Amino acid sequence: MKALMQTGYGNLKENLEIQEVAKPKISADEVLVQVSHASINPHDYKVILGEFKRTEKLQFPALVGSSFSGTIVAVGKEVYHLTEGDEVFGVAEGAVAEFCKLKHSKLYLKPRNVSFEEISTLPVVGMTTIQAFERLGGINQGDKILIHAGSGGVGTFAIQYAKIKGAKVFTTTGTNNVNWVKKLGADVVIDYKKENYLDICSSMDIVFDTLGGQYTFDAFEIIKSGGKVVSLLPAEINKQVAKELNMPKLIAFVFSLRPSKIKKLVKLKNAQYEFVFMRPTANNLSLIASLIERNKIKPVIEKKFNFRQSVDAFIHLSKGHTKGKITIQISEA
Repeated sequence: MKALMQTGYGNLKENLEIQEVAKPKISADEVLVQVSHASINPHDYKVILGEFKRTEKLQFPALVGSSFSGTIVAVGKEVYHLTEGDEVFGVAEGAVAEFCKLKHSKLYLKPRNVSFEEISTLPVVGMTTIQAFERLGGINQGDKILIHAGSGGVGTFAIQYAKIKGAKVFTTTGTNNVNWVKKLGADVVIDYKKENYLDICSSMDIVFDTLGGQYTFDAFEIIKSGGKVVSLLPAEINKQVAKELNMPKLIAFVFSLRPSKIKKLVKLKNAQYEFVFMRPTANNLSLIASLIERNKIKPVIEKKFNFRQSVDAFIHLSKGHTKGKITIQISEA
């Protein structure tokens, strides 16, 4: 089969190429899927650039991609609730390929009211959003929530999800996307090119920090006493972050001894802080499918590529400011 492979760390064009590789062999609790579409996420290209090589070790050449949709073509002997021909979506190691294998717990049946392409955009961003808010204890009716980067892949899902839960949603985006993000449901849209969100947001119940760095620390300025902050990128490597990233216990212990700015801010604001690294679950995928079937969530696609253009898709995503998701059509059918 053909698959997009990472041959090293660094430049995307130099370290990505489509290669002929062996079709995966499945174990008893796995299924083999013929991939229809894949969508790519910032994490995918950052792995190639080498930004996570301290925590995510690779052997080259390495498979690329995660979010996918497709059709099951083989089922392990311990998988009883799925059959060949089932249309599914989920998260697999090496989704940008003609076939991928994965445990049955990392996929779910594709809703009938969306296309393969549309549903391929949602596994990572949907589960990331769901797990982030679950870690905080959920969203209450009327909560004031700031979602950074509202026009991005996670942001477009998170805005819609928070509105379903009855929140008042604040979000940041660029000038060209202000009106478009409002149509997604955001109540207050802040043009970061013209406005400072720190001047507009105050007494927030939750900050959904998709950017990390200084944005994490600044979140504590605008939450109310007892407010909550959840981050997808670490502003510092502390004990919680080390544990979430499955770092060795000794390393986690060493980081636990270091001064933590976040710990001080949490104490100052009597706040809750969580760092979340998404891990796929069938329950989360089931919830995403239900939201789609009830027309509560609309997939957002900015640009479409075919399999031969896979490297171009990653280069485009790495430039930033993507409006929604980027998809790659793997199968010509």
